[in-house]
Amino acid sequence: MEKFAKNTFSARMKSMLRVDMRRAFTSSLFYIMAGIALVVPILILVMTGMMDGTVSTHPQTGEQTVMEGFENVWQIIGSVSGAGMGATAEGGAGMSMDLVSMCNINMMYFAVAVFVCVFITDDFRSGYAKNLFTVRAKKWDYVLSKTVIGFLGGGAMILAFFIGSMIGGKIAGLPFAMDGFNGFNVFCSIACKVLLTLIFTSITVTMSCVGKQKTWLAMLLSLGAGMLLFTMAPMIAPLDASVLHVVLCLAGGVMFAFGLGAISNVVLKKTALV
Repeated sequence: MEKFAKNTFSARMKSMLRVDMRRAFTSSLFYIMAGIALVVPILILVMTGMMDGTVSTHPQTGEQTVMEGFENVWQIIGSVSGAGMGATAEGGAGMSMDLVSMCNINMMYFAVAVFVCVFITDDFRSGYAKNLFTVRAKKWDYVLSKTVIGFLGGGAMILAFFIGSMIGGKIAGLPFAMDGFNGFNVFCSIACKVLLTLIFTSITVTMSCVGKQKTWLAMLLSLGAGMLLFTMAPMIAPLDASVLHVVLCLAGGVMFAFGLGAISNVVLKKTALV
């Protein structure tokens, strides 16, 4: 008597992950996004270094503005606790949304959103998702697989940005001196930033399940929700991060992955796949 292999959760996930990894990490989309993550910090550091100290004058008011670049390479990675978005240059108590606070590694979370949105909505637009659910896969398996793929892809983009920052800092001649933190803190900070991609990926998977084949809607919802967490990232993963920060980011990522994963599962079950 012929025995058939049991369709267990483990077997389904292995099969789903194997297919998704092949589709995601052999696609041009992933390499384009990873390439952008590598090149962007080099361009930012080199160009701002060239423009540092440049004075521009407003043609109507005559007000002069001095272009201020990065003082050291670590500013594009993050800031020390309590020094993220503090007082303005005039000493006020407002939020300072300057170049340094905006053009940094945290931009990659939006790149992760784009990667996951395009990857998932393409499944629904091509009919792959509907065929997949009809033939073998369960919706929960699909959600978990996409979350894992988004996390791995996002982590690769964060690491690519870090490598690009080191190259860009060297080219721009910026100092690598560490003030208030050390190499281990930087390692923990990068680990935290990688783990935070799990939160942004979970959000994007849910929004993509809502948008389905509408890529524009999935991106709009994902980027809008991501903006709520964007300003918190420097505080959650500072340059002087410790093992405690890593543990908290891991716990938060897992909670978001399963919590929003359950919501995504319900969305797929309660709504049409086309």
